Amino acid sequence: MNKLNVDLLPIIERGWCDYNPKRKIRKIEDLSVNVSTNKVFRITFIDKSFVFVKVSNFGKFENFKEDHQIINVLANNLERPYDHFLSSSLVKGNQLYLYRHEDEYLDVWMVFYRAVRVKNLLPKKISDEQITVLGRELARFHKICDEMTPVLPQSSKNLFNDIHKLLRRLENPETNQWLKGYNVLIKEHCYKFIENATNLGYGEFTKIPVFVDWNIGNFSVRENNSFFSRWDYDWFRMSSRVLDFYSFSRVCSFIGDKTDFSYTFSQLNEPRFMCFLKEYHKVFPLTRNEVLFIKEAYRFFILNYVISNGRYFFTKSICDNLQQEAFVSHLPNLDKDFDGESMLLLLGL
Repeated sequence: MNKLNVDLLPIIERGWCDYNPKRKIRKIEDLSVNVSTNKVFRITFIDKSFVFVKVSNFGKFENFKEDHQIINVLANNLERPYDHFLSSSLVKGNQLYLYRHEDEYLDVWMVFYRAVRVKNLLPKKISDEQITVLGRELARFHKICDEMTPVLPQSSKNLFNDIHKLLRRLENPETNQWLKGYNVLIKEHCYKFIENATNLGYGEFTKIPVFVDWNIGNFSVRENNSFFSRWDYDWFRMSSRVLDFYSFSRVCSFIGDKTDFSYTFSQLNEPRFMCFLKEYHKVFPLTRNEVLFIKEAYRFFILNYVISNGRYFFTKSICDNLQQEAFVSHLPNLDKDFDGESMLLLLGL
């Protein structure tokens, strides 16, 4: 894992000085949870005002830039009640400001952004009423994001490209050291994803901004449980709205939010998530093929975020455990135990 275990403060100071040398820094605090390669700092100025900065070296600078350009345009174009939902990044002139530091040992990049206001976090186990509200609320947010797509910058990230990247990595003998000899299983599910997504017409699905990771620590709600603010954009991409459903199945689960977590797919067929899906469908109806794609979205989640890039998103012990569960249980049982027909029946599709 390529962790940012270096002193980043001088680099952040240079990045800010390049942006606005007249605004003097009082202190810089590391707020990172130290799970992923991304790190977050708060910069406090002499007048005690502050901004945040996210520093990363995961993936490609071009993708980081592209994602934050899209998010920033979205944040500035969303209308009520989501006009303050996302944090906007700082702009210099008429361009999103990004700072990149490169030397013979290190290549990192950063974006500066304003803080979002935070209201209420959901409880670890939410009520039936909260599930109903969240289903409708995500549908409304997705509907507005869908309306915003003509004004957003283009995205080069693609689910198929990510899967092909994993397939290429499987040809590297060194990869077996961290995949523990499960190459055949992983290849099988990569090809299943490609085939099934193609047959379902994924290429023709509308692509909207999706944030993928909606755990209860990433967004806040108003007293009536409607969305208030959202942060943590590490898994952002332009893709099918269906990619957001798996996280919400976990939020809705009767098990609730747990410190010792597992990425099982059983909660996708729980009555509580079915209720969420039904309420969503009332506001922003799903097509039959989108519902069937829920299984493939989960398959992609496991292949890409847990297996291919898990080392960058989780500590080693958590990553090892999540990957082992995926190899032994989740992937082998997905096609025989996932019940998409019940979803279609519920929604009248």
